[in-house]
Amino acid sequence: MSYKSTTTVLKLRKLQARTRIVRGGTSAGKTIAILLILISYACNNDNKEISVVSESIPHLRRGALKDFIGILKALNRYREKKFNRSTLKYQFSNGSYIEFFSTDQPDKLRGARRTDLYINECNNIPFDAYQQLAIRTSQNIWLDYNPTSLFWVDKELIGQPDTDFITLTYKDNESLPESIVKEIEKAKDKAKTSTYWKNWWRVYGLGEVGQLEGACIPDWKEIKQLPIDAKLVGAGLDFGYTVDSTSIVNLYKYNDTYIFDEVLYRTGMLNRDISNFIKNNEINCYIYADSAEPKSIAEIRLSGIDVFPVTKGRDSIVYGINLINQNKVFITRRSKNLKKELEGYVWMKDKQGNTLQKPNPLTGDHAIDAARYVMMMVLENPNRGNYYLYWKRVYQY
Repeated sequence: MSYKSTTTVLKLRKLQARTRIVRGGTSAGKTIAILLILISYACNNDNKEISVVSESIPHLRRGALKDFIGILKALNRYREKKFNRSTLKYQFSNGSYIEFFSTDQPDKLRGARRTDLYINECNNIPFDAYQQLAIRTSQNIWLDYNPTSLFWVDKELIGQPDTDFITLTYKDNESLPESIVKEIEKAKDKAKTSTYWKNWWRVYGLGEVGQLEGACIPDWKEIKQLPIDAKLVGAGLDFGYTVDSTSIVNLYKYNDTYIFDEVLYRTGMLNRDISNFIKNNEINCYIYADSAEPKSIAEIRLSGIDVFPVTKGRDSIVYGINLINQNKVFITRRSKNLKKELEGYVWMKDKQGNTLQKPNPLTGDHAIDAARYVMMMVLENPNRGNYYLYWKRVYQY
């Protein structure tokens, strides 16, 4: 095994926040890189108390603990007498130590405090276990995982203050043998004709969240940036304030495709703040907003902005979803919250497991609502059923 300084190591060394979330595909070298950083940190700083945690002791022995001992031996720093095999604790000469334990040991979760924490494959442990460990950690927290599906990290941590988030892939790990690289990349070709391999490549090849079963909007694709000649045709606005985020999503037409570009996703915004944001960011198009907020719409219109209410009929949500699915849709790379919402936007099921025509927004739907509003208003479909354009009746020029 090679322990040279890979791109993965270089990228992780740049993280500075208290909570450092490392999402990645297979063979990205996440575990090795974090352990290398922690070993260096322990050796160069006195009296650091570092806990490496996973779902079970067997899991640790097969993974992080095995890698830890392998790294020390490769660096010629391993001393058998410094490793307590009963407590799985390695003591450094400067008073620092790295210990290994699992979340199926309740006394450990609510036990001693530590300076630093690393939870390996954190998607395998419950959020309550993370909370118990986090409140007993005074300095840095490392989390890594393969994104097979959405879980508590997506809802509770990503995007929060003092939190770094990075996605890594096998391409960041230059120490990989060429034979493994070729094996991984076989899935890329298989993904063109197989749903299974498409999802496998998404998770383990690209390090992106796997497609949940029953996704409401499954076929969108990411685009790095807006084409120069893409035309802005409208924007959607969903109001929020304390808990819910105010969201603005621009819609662009490009050849026979549509592109969603998230430009605002923020809490605590008053109507004057929204107006100033629209003006400062030169969103020069019709903006379509939730008609449940007529006072907010009126106040924003008083500032000279063309914002119109969208009335939601009984079937408007499903109609909007279907309309998006009927078109070829791209989402800009910077639209992080819209992508996060879409990854957790699935159809509800009844007790018998039957799919219902009602979305279950596991990770929110504020940006999605904004996207629906503008898509429905721009694409005036005569078959929109119970959905109608309220602003045409009220605001006549």
